[in-house]
Amino acid sequence: MTEAPLLVLLGRFELIAGDGDVVLPKGAQRLLAYLAVHHGDAVHRQAAAEQLWPECRRQRATANVRQALWHLRRATDQPVVEPSVDRLRLAPALTVDFRRAVEAAHLAVGPGASVDLATAAALVTALSHDLLPYWTEEWLAPERRRWEQVRLHALEAVAQQLIAAGAHLAALEAAFTAIAIDPVRESAHRTVVAAHLAQGNCGSALKHYQQYRALLHRELGVAPSQQMTRLVASQAAL
Repeated sequence: MTEAPLLVLLGRFELIAGDGDVVLPKGAQRLLAYLAVHHGDAVHRQAAAEQLWPECRRQRATANVRQALWHLRRATDQPVVEPSVDRLRLAPALTVDFRRAVEAAHLAVGPGASVDLATAAALVTALSHDLLPYWTEEWLAPERRRWEQVRLHALEAVAQQLIAAGAHLAALEAAFTAIAIDPVRESAHRTVVAAHLAQGNCGSALKHYQQYRALLHRELGVAPSQQMTRLVASQAAL
């Protein structure tokens, strides 16, 4: 049985089908990625044309969509796009790493969520990647902002669950991944402090707090919240 094709959008663009990578022209890549970030929803052909080729006249942009679809039909044995007269959507058989990561992230922050170490490690790895980081298309900007918030909330939730499970190193890795995405986000830094305190490492917690306080003062001219200050003050004199 032929394995379903896989579309990779996190960290890079790659379409994997059959025996390996599928080479696509840029226009076909853009159309496939555009449909993928809509999470399976059907997209009007003309809307896709205008978003993907805003610099082109309407007729030329529409022709670019047709050409991209032609390349995609020829690229793989299994179809990756379901075209109709006026709407386009990804084929159900196509797996998209971005969509899987978003779904896993929502599960991680849901009521009563709990992840084991293996699942947490895989999720943290997926959440560490930017969405098509080397692409400059304007239509990606809102999707990147949405992805950033999904990542941050999921990473912090996973870190808290790992702290509760006593998996402190894995919790720190998740929290520091969140900090790499948004270096001034206090809730991520509080999670680092909480992980250190859960291990009994009060000195490490205090050191991290002091480094974060200096960062906030240098970058934004503000101080940490009272919530964070109290968290550390309960363990050591500031």
